[in-house]
Amino acid sequence: MLSPESLAKIDQEIAKYPPEHKQSAVMAALHIAQDEHGWLSVTLMDFIAGLLGMRPIQVYEVASFYSMYDLEPVGRHKIAVCTNISCLLRGSDDVVAHLRARLGVGLGETTADGRFTLKEVECLAACGGAPMFQIDKTYYENLTPDRIDEILAGLE
Repeated sequence: MLSPESLAKIDQEIAKYPPEHKQSAVMAALHIAQDEHGWLSVTLMDFIAGLLGMRPIQVYEVASFYSMYDLEPVGRHKIAVCTNISCLLRGSDDVVAHLRARLGVGLGETTADGRFTLKEVECLAACGGAPMFQIDKTYYENLTPDRIDEILAGLE
């Protein structure tokens, strides 16, 4: 289900906790699994539950609570737009509108070519650079329509 490299990374995370609390590595294990597979299927979450000695529902609860986990396949590039208060006050609604028009998809949708998935997220902790979004693992701050177009063109 996971590569030897990913399993070794999960073992490193588990080792950070006392043996009776290895379930504390669940968030890290989910990240590692998602990095390898692109998203978290029920089968993959069940596998993580087995590794950590947890009931599957406990893993589902974590994965469904946090917006950084994807429970459905996503595009090659995931655009996570912060719409929390600082970003909203600085124009995140304009960022979302521009992306919707440019990509032709709504929040939670993937472009027909599978290149981009557009997600709304709560705080990404970059309030000083609002409005902002995260594409894959990179933060982009102080967004304008021109800056957004430039960023997307660099990914295409």
